[in-house]
Amino acid sequence: MTERSHPAHGTRRRLLRHIVLAIALLLPAGELHAQDASSVVYIVRHAERAEDGTSDPPISEIGEARSQLIATLMADAGLTHLHTTDFQRTRSTIEPTAAATGLVPSVYDASDLEAFAARLRATPGRHLVVGHSNTNTELVRALSGDPGGPIGEMEYDRGYVVVVLPGGYSGSSIFRFGQDGLER
Repeated sequence: MTERSHPAHGTRRRLLRHIVLAIALLLPAGELHAQDASSVVYIVRHAERAEDGTSDPPISEIGEARSQLIATLMADAGLTHLHTTDFQRTRSTIEPTAAATGLVPSVYDASDLEAFAARLRATPGRHLVVGHSNTNTELVRALSGDPGGPIGEMEYDRGYVVVVLPGGYSGSSIFRFGQDGLER
Protein backbone atom coordinates (compact mmCIF):
# COMPACT_ATOMS: atom_id res chain seq x y z
CA MET A 1 0.00 0.00 0.00
CA THR A 2 1.48 3.36 -0.96
CA GLU A 3 1.48 6.32 1.41
CA ARG A 4 -1.00 8.12 -0.84
CA SER A 5 -3.48 5.23 -0.79
CA HIS A 6 -3.13 4.56 2.94
CA PRO A 7 -6.40 5.40 4.78
CA ALA A 8 -4.57 7.59 7.29
CA HIS A 9 -3.31 9.81 4.45
CA GLY A 10 -6.87 10.91 3.62
CA THR A 11 -7.61 11.54 7.30
CA ARG A 12 -4.46 13.65 7.69
CA ARG A 13 -5.32 15.61 4.54
CA ARG A 14 -8.85 16.35 5.81
CA LEU A 15 -7.49 17.38 9.20
CA LEU A 16 -4.93 19.66 7.53
CA ARG A 17 -7.71 21.30 5.48
CA HIS A 18 -9.74 21.98 8.62
CA ILE A 19 -6.70 23.43 10.38
CA VAL A 20 -5.86 25.67 7.40
CA LEU A 21 -9.46 26.92 7.21
CA ALA A 22 -9.61 27.55 10.95
CA ILE A 23 -6.37 29.53 10.88
CA ALA A 24 -7.46 31.57 7.85
CA LEU A 25 -10.85 32.35 9.35
CA LEU A 26 -9.41 33.29 12.73
CA LEU A 27 -6.67 35.56 11.40
CA PRO A 28 -7.57 39.23 11.23
CA ALA A 29 -7.91 40.41 7.63
CA GLY A 30 -4.61 42.33 7.81
CA GLU A 31 -2.72 39.24 8.96
CA LEU A 32 -3.89 37.23 5.93
CA HIS A 33 -3.01 40.05 3.53
CA ALA A 34 0.49 40.06 4.92
CA GLN A 35 0.94 36.61 3.44
CA ASP A 36 1.38 37.68 -0.18
CA ALA A 37 -0.35 34.99 -2.22
CA SER A 38 -3.14 33.96 0.18
CA SER A 39 -6.78 34.39 -0.76
CA VAL A 40 -10.06 33.71 0.97
CA VAL A 41 -12.99 33.37 -1.42
CA TYR A 42 -16.56 33.53 -0.10
CA ILE A 43 -19.04 32.17 -2.65
CA VAL A 44 -22.82 32.62 -2.36
CA ARG A 45 -25.74 32.13 -4.67
CA HIS A 46 -27.84 35.12 -5.71
CA ALA A 47 -30.77 35.80 -3.40
CA GLU A 48 -34.32 34.61 -4.07
CA ARG A 49 -35.62 35.80 -7.40
CA ALA A 50 -39.00 37.30 -8.21
CA GLU A 51 -40.34 35.25 -11.10
CA ASP A 52 -41.38 37.68 -13.81
CA GLY A 53 -41.38 35.38 -16.81
CA THR A 54 -38.02 36.61 -18.11
CA SER A 55 -34.60 35.00 -18.18
CA ASP A 56 -33.18 37.84 -16.06
CA PRO A 57 -35.62 38.38 -13.17
CA PRO A 58 -34.99 40.75 -10.25
CA ILE A 59 -34.74 39.52 -6.68
CA SER A 60 -37.86 39.32 -4.51
CA GLU A 61 -38.54 41.13 -1.23
CA ILE A 62 -37.24 38.05 0.58
CA GLY A 63 -34.21 38.17 -1.71
CA GLU A 64 -33.62 41.79 -0.72
CA ALA A 65 -33.62 40.73 2.95
CA ARG A 66 -31.12 37.95 2.17
CA SER A 67 -28.91 40.44 0.29
CA GLN A 68 -28.85 42.62 3.40
CA LEU A 69 -28.00 39.55 5.49
CA ILE A 70 -25.04 38.79 3.21
CA ALA A 71 -23.79 42.36 3.66
CA THR A 72 -24.10 41.98 7.44
CA LEU A 73 -22.27 38.64 7.42
CA MET A 74 -19.45 40.08 5.31
CA ALA A 75 -19.13 43.32 7.30
CA ASP A 76 -16.10 42.11 9.28
CA ALA A 77 -14.63 39.82 6.61
CA GLY A 78 -12.14 42.42 5.37
CA LEU A 79 -13.35 42.08 1.79
CA THR A 80 -11.01 43.47 -0.85
CA HIS A 81 -12.80 42.32 -4.03
CA LEU A 82 -16.41 41.78 -5.13
CA HIS A 83 -17.40 39.65 -8.13
CA THR A 84 -20.77 39.05 -9.78
CA THR A 85 -22.16 37.68 -13.00
CA ASP A 86 -23.92 40.13 -15.30
CA PHE A 87 -27.46 39.23 -14.25
CA GLN A 88 -29.89 41.50 -12.47
CA ARG A 89 -30.35 39.01 -9.58
CA THR A 90 -26.61 38.69 -8.86
CA ARG A 91 -25.95 42.41 -9.20
CA SER A 92 -28.87 43.16 -6.84
CA THR A 93 -27.62 40.57 -4.35
CA ILE A 94 -24.16 42.14 -4.13
CA GLU A 95 -25.39 45.78 -4.03
CA PRO A 96 -25.76 46.06 -0.21
CA THR A 97 -22.24 44.65 0.30
CA ALA A 98 -20.85 47.04 -2.31
CA ALA A 99 -22.57 49.97 -0.61
CA ALA A 100 -21.29 48.92 2.83
CA THR A 101 -17.68 48.35 1.70
CA GLY A 102 -17.33 51.00 -0.98
CA LEU A 103 -15.98 48.32 -3.32
CA VAL A 104 -17.05 48.20 -6.96
CA PRO A 105 -18.10 44.72 -8.11
CA SER A 106 -16.35 43.29 -11.15
CA VAL A 107 -18.32 41.15 -13.60
CA TYR A 108 -16.99 37.67 -14.32
CA ASP A 109 -17.87 35.26 -17.12
CA ALA A 110 -19.60 32.23 -15.59
CA SER A 111 -19.06 30.29 -18.84
CA ASP A 112 -15.28 30.27 -18.21
CA LEU A 113 -14.94 29.32 -14.54
CA GLU A 114 -11.42 27.90 -14.96
CA ALA A 115 -10.14 31.30 -16.08
CA PHE A 116 -12.05 33.05 -13.29
CA ALA A 117 -10.64 30.59 -10.71
CA ALA A 118 -7.12 31.28 -12.02
CA ARG A 119 -7.77 35.01 -11.62
CA LEU A 120 -8.99 34.49 -8.03
CA ARG A 121 -5.93 32.35 -7.19
CA ALA A 122 -3.63 35.03 -8.64
CA THR A 123 -5.29 37.92 -6.77
CA PRO A 124 -4.52 37.90 -3.05
CA GLY A 125 -7.14 39.21 -0.67
CA ARG A 126 -10.65 38.43 0.44
CA HIS A 127 -13.21 37.98 -2.31
CA LEU A 128 -16.99 37.75 -2.30
CA VAL A 129 -18.39 35.99 -5.37
CA VAL A 130 -22.12 36.00 -6.12
CA GLY A 131 -23.07 33.32 -8.61
CA HIS A 132 -25.70 30.72 -9.43
CA SER A 133 -26.80 27.27 -8.32
CA ASN A 134 -25.34 25.73 -11.47
CA THR A 135 -21.99 27.58 -11.35
CA ASN A 136 -21.01 27.91 -7.69
CA THR A 137 -20.26 24.21 -7.23
CA GLU A 138 -18.13 24.23 -10.39
CA LEU A 139 -16.23 27.31 -9.20
CA VAL A 140 -15.48 25.63 -5.85
CA ARG A 141 -14.17 22.59 -7.78
CA ALA A 142 -12.09 24.84 -10.05
CA LEU A 143 -10.50 26.29 -6.89
CA SER A 144 -9.74 22.71 -5.75
CA GLY A 145 -12.39 22.75 -3.06
CA ASP A 146 -15.17 20.30 -2.21
CA PRO A 147 -18.62 21.70 -3.10
CA GLY A 148 -20.65 18.87 -1.59
CA GLY A 149 -23.71 17.93 -3.62
CA PRO A 150 -25.61 19.98 -6.17
CA ILE A 151 -27.41 23.14 -5.03
CA GLY A 152 -31.16 22.65 -5.05
CA GLU A 153 -33.50 24.80 -7.13
CA MET A 154 -34.89 26.50 -4.01
CA GLU A 155 -31.67 26.42 -1.94
CA TYR A 156 -30.44 29.94 -1.26
CA ASP A 157 -28.76 29.51 2.13
CA ARG A 158 -25.56 27.63 1.13
CA GLY A 159 -22.29 29.48 1.00
CA TYR A 160 -18.68 28.41 0.64
CA VAL A 161 -15.37 29.56 2.04
CA VAL A 162 -12.38 28.53 -0.06
CA VAL A 163 -8.90 29.31 1.22
CA VAL A 164 -6.12 29.37 -1.38
CA LEU A 165 -2.60 29.39 0.07
CA PRO A 166 0.73 29.95 -1.65
CA GLY A 167 1.65 26.97 -3.80
CA GLY A 168 -1.96 26.43 -4.83
CA TYR A 169 -3.17 24.45 -1.81
CA SER A 170 -6.89 24.96 -1.25
CA GLY A 171 -9.28 24.03 1.49
CA SER A 172 -13.01 24.62 1.52
CA SER A 173 -15.95 24.64 3.87
CA ILE A 174 -19.71 25.01 3.46
CA PHE A 175 -21.67 27.41 5.65
CA ARG A 176 -25.39 28.14 5.97
CA PHE A 177 -26.94 31.55 6.46
CA GLY A 178 -30.51 32.74 6.90
CA GLN A 179 -33.36 30.36 6.42
CA ASP A 180 -33.67 28.03 3.45
CA GLY A 181 -36.87 28.21 1.47
CA LEU A 182 -38.02 31.62 2.71
CA GLU A 183 -39.90 32.09 -0.53
CA ARG A 184 -42.43 29.35 0.26
